[in-house]
Amino acid sequence: MNAWIEARVARRETAAEGIVSFELKRADGAALPAFSAGSHIDVELPNGLVRQYSLCNPPSEDRRYEIGVLLEVDGRGGSRSAHEQLVAGALLRIGAPRNHFALAPSARHSVLLAGGIGVTPMLAMAEALTVADASFEMHYCTRSLARTAFAARIAAAPYASRVQCHHDDGPTAQRFDAERVLADPRPEAHLYVCGPKGYMDHVLGTARRLGWAESGIHFEYFAAAPIDHSADGPFELTLARSGRVIAVAAGETVIAALAAQGIEVPVSCEQGICGTCILPVLEGTPDHRDMVLSAAEHAANNQFTPCCSRAKTPRLVIDL
Repeated sequence: MNAWIEARVARRETAAEGIVSFELKRADGAALPAFSAGSHIDVELPNGLVRQYSLCNPPSEDRRYEIGVLLEVDGRGGSRSAHEQLVAGALLRIGAPRNHFALAPSARHSVLLAGGIGVTPMLAMAEALTVADASFEMHYCTRSLARTAFAARIAAAPYASRVQCHHDDGPTAQRFDAERVLADPRPEAHLYVCGPKGYMDHVLGTARRLGWAESGIHFEYFAAAPIDHSADGPFELTLARSGRVIAVAAGETVIAALAAQGIEVPVSCEQGICGTCILPVLEGTPDHRDMVLSAAEHAANNQFTPCCSRAKTPRLVIDL
């Protein structure tokens, strides 16, 4: 875990049906660490859980962070704690920003596709691209107008004309058409996608089928898909710096196996979506089960997420 920052909730507002936005400031009033569009922070919630939330305010700001939290009724309790216990004036701890979803500086045109609460990193991206006078378009897909968070902010933004909103319950003509939006896979264009897994799978599958280059496709998941552990087997983990060999049992994560031997690795989401625990791999082939590393990074097999990933070979040698 990166070093904690003592913060307070400076403002809390209802952003849409089921979504609350929080403005966070340092408790001591000092400036916050700088961040880039696409960054997220760890938030230690009142019930003790740590969750990751994308920063959605302009990256030029250094005195506040803004996040949006969707209430997930069937979630693991993080969003419920935020909605029920994080009130204006509440103190909490947050981590410094990390970015696994950064804008590509080489992009000649950017296509931002947001589904539901996936709009949060896109807002910061739209702000940054506008300041840079860069070419971009944004499509924001929601179930209904009532569930469209930050609608007033977008309507008043200098980039409002570049945003198209699509509502599932609206007229057929305005509904999102991935085939149309992604029909021109120009080499210099970059695609950014964030939202629910079903939405992302549809968009990413369409983009790849239409010929978008993998190097131009960027995405961030908010939750991991269920993993089938029925075929998991044991393997060994060699720590290159000491030569120690750690046995990882079939029903055990690498993080747990290391912890049992007194070796602590920073971990946060435990689902392979935040990138906190990524470790370098020197030998062996990981069984990648994360949703944060790209296809190219998976193919390179030189790093893995020990919170959820395993090994395809009998042994992995890691730089630890």
